[in-house]
Amino acid sequence: MFEIRVICDPTDTNHIVAALDRTFTTGTVTVHPTRGGKRHRFYVRADHPTPPQSWPTPEQAYANAPSILSEIGWTARTIAARECFTKLDRHFYLRKAALLDRIALLDEPDTPGDVTETAVAAAVYLMNLDQPDVTCDPRDYVRRQYALSLTTNDQ
Repeated sequence: MFEIRVICDPTDTNHIVAALDRTFTTGTVTVHPTRGGKRHRFYVRADHPTPPQSWPTPEQAYANAPSILSEIGWTARTIAARECFTKLDRHFYLRKAALLDRIALLDEPDTPGDVTETAVAAAVYLMNLDQPDVTCDPRDYVRRQYALSLTTNDQ
């Protein structure tokens, strides 16, 4: 949970509040005039929204995935076949993020560490590539994109 403070023209208040509602799970918006009285100052408590119910669980996302060992081999072969990382495409980064997520899922759930942090970092990298219009847990995003790639025979 975090708090957002916005100062804007009164005519923009409804537009901004609506945009915040679409982007975050929000509480009550408190609106006050600024000291000069010409603008609005408002505060809202917000949190990242939970993923939509249609997003797959890890079990659903990875049900038809190749084995982890197979994916490790594919990742290593793909890297070895490239001259540099800049020539790797989104498909590579999606599969790599999914692989790291699957490995992190095997780790102890109450002991976050390098495996979980690496999975999150790979997921954030994929989200930075995609620039999605969604706010969610990066690993949930990877699961959804991976499941979609399997249904479109992107594998």
